[in-house]
Amino acid sequence: MSLGSRKQLILQAIIEDYINTAEPVGSRTVSKKYLTDVSSATIRNEMADLEEMGYIEQPHTSAGRIPSDKGYRLYVDHLMSQKAINQKDNDFIRKEFMDTIGEIDRLIKHASKLLSSMTKYTSIAMAPQFKRTCLKHLQIIKVDSFNILAVIVTDAGIVKNSVIRSEQDIDIDTLDKISKILNEKLLGLSIEELVKMDFSELDNSINGYKQIFTEILPELLQALKYSERAEIYYDGAANLLELPEYNDVQKAKDFLNVLDENDLLFDILNDVSKDTSVIIGKENKVHQLKNCSLITATYSFNGKIIGSVGVVGPTRMKYSKVISVVDCLTQNLNDILSKIIKT
Repeated sequence: MSLGSRKQLILQAIIEDYINTAEPVGSRTVSKKYLTDVSSATIRNEMADLEEMGYIEQPHTSAGRIPSDKGYRLYVDHLMSQKAINQKDNDFIRKEFMDTIGEIDRLIKHASKLLSSMTKYTSIAMAPQFKRTCLKHLQIIKVDSFNILAVIVTDAGIVKNSVIRSEQDIDIDTLDKISKILNEKLLGLSIEELVKMDFSELDNSINGYKQIFTEILPELLQALKYSERAEIYYDGAANLLELPEYNDVQKAKDFLNVLDENDLLFDILNDVSKDTSVIIGKENKVHQLKNCSLITATYSFNGKIIGSVGVVGPTRMKYSKVISVVDCLTQNLNDILSKIIKT
């Protein structure tokens, strides 16, 4: 059975009405509000076909119909009208970012707040992943007789500090020379490459300092490994609790539990690999989100993906609006990052 143009219009009407009202949609509603030139009887027959095809469902006897995940997928991919965000909202996002210029983590945290406030759903955001950035500068500084501080700066403006314990008192001039050697050899390599690097390749460069390198490098590598996991932020949990879908206490509790699982949120955002994607209901790998939709996007620096953001909402999410906000926000974020980070 093919999905002709009339069935598509009826499905689009059902989905858009249900998104706005959260109430099952009947044939009379479709006839009166959307397809006024088509009788209720004809629409009812078409709805029966749509149900048989799996695009809509009947939640209980005598009720209208609601969209299925399959119906939402067809809507998002082919039926929905995608509109760009208006200039006022675009200017608002840009101004908010410009007012927050400073540490990148703080910028991403603010991006999460913007997403939740503009979409009225729950947002999640991953701060830049340290391992996806490249070494811009490394400085090893003497703290006292047996402690040195390694300061690592990446091309994305991320700064990591690590105190390294030394068994010998290393003078300042020696630490400066070691810092210079490491910068000459390692500049431009990704943190991911550094963690996996065989530092025996540096043997010809470290004559006279081999014992010190042997002591310092394992500690430095350990510090880099500990920094691999990025910070995760979320905002707007209360937004979902105001929706009728979450009047069910257990359902609301399950959703809030997901937000408390930092490792789970990291895995969700770490899987994002393209500009904008829409995951609907049972398409979610995380079973706790099987009743939700997730719209995610990446942000980049120097053409390399360094983090991602997302919006979580019910499957009757206002897809077009959320996609336009997410697209606009990440585009502005990419632009701001390229301007505030000195390369």
